[in-house]
Amino acid sequence: MDRLIAMETFVCVVESGTFSGAARLLNVGQPAVSKTIALLEERLSVRLLLRSTRGLTPTEAGQAFYGRAKRAIEEAEEAELAARGAGSNLTGRLRVCAAVTFARLHIVPAIGRFLETHPDLNIDLVLDDRNIDLLEEGIDIALRMGQLEDSSMTARKIGEVPRRVVGTPAYFQRAGIPASPADLSTHQAIVYNQRGGGGTWTFRRESSEVAVVVSGRVGTTAAEGIRAAVLANLGLAVVSEWMFSPELKSGEVRSVLNDWHLPPIELWAVFPGGRMVNAKTRAFLNFLEDVLASGADPLAKGDHP
Repeated sequence: MDRLIAMETFVCVVESGTFSGAARLLNVGQPAVSKTIALLEERLSVRLLLRSTRGLTPTEAGQAFYGRAKRAIEEAEEAELAARGAGSNLTGRLRVCAAVTFARLHIVPAIGRFLETHPDLNIDLVLDDRNIDLLEEGIDIALRMGQLEDSSMTARKIGEVPRRVVGTPAYFQRAGIPASPADLSTHQAIVYNQRGGGGTWTFRRESSEVAVVVSGRVGTTAAEGIRAAVLANLGLAVVSEWMFSPELKSGEVRSVLNDWHLPPIELWAVFPGGRMVNAKTRAFLNFLEDVLASGADPLAKGDHP
């Protein structure tokens, strides 16, 4: 049994959650995948996977083996690239995690150019507004907004974007335009009920700071919900410029209280702790930074630590 092939098979099983899913990724038959895993467990004399009606999950030993196997595969790929030279094509699969709205507006429209540059590379976009476990999900790079809480992760700041109070012209025609943060108490606020959101909005202007408690009849746990509610004229919201960049440009959504400032949102590239940043990840990160720096995106390029 080829050790590297066995490791690649096991990693695919963990990341897809099923033997059939791994078989599709590897372009082999499902019996071949099952046999490889059985032989691997036999050689290691340990159970690596738990089988249930919901699929396959790694045991504690399997989770440990997964992390080391993933690194071994990445190091083997790096060795091959080094031997072939810097001009070699990237191959394999890159798993990228990002928030749903950010990916839809800013990653998916641009990703075709990246795939054209690397025709032998495939990308899995894992879209989730929550901070999922990167190791458990086999993520190579995650794009996260706001303050980072997990100190075990390696992170790099790649951008920063202002927050705005926005609403549609139809909503402001009906409810009026707030002239100061205090006026927001009389408005319908669409509240983001996730980490970094909430019903207290803090504004700054020069040396003044004002915290306003807002309320409304609509709250949501997803950025897509914020977008949909604002565009349905249900109220105003505090959002990052990237969330409504097309509508702000077209005038479909207006920004108000522009002489007051809200804390900006930072964009971070986050990597699983202990995982080396491989050539595929570096190439994607460089591509994303070029997209942000090109002026095609409202995000301002951030300083690199």
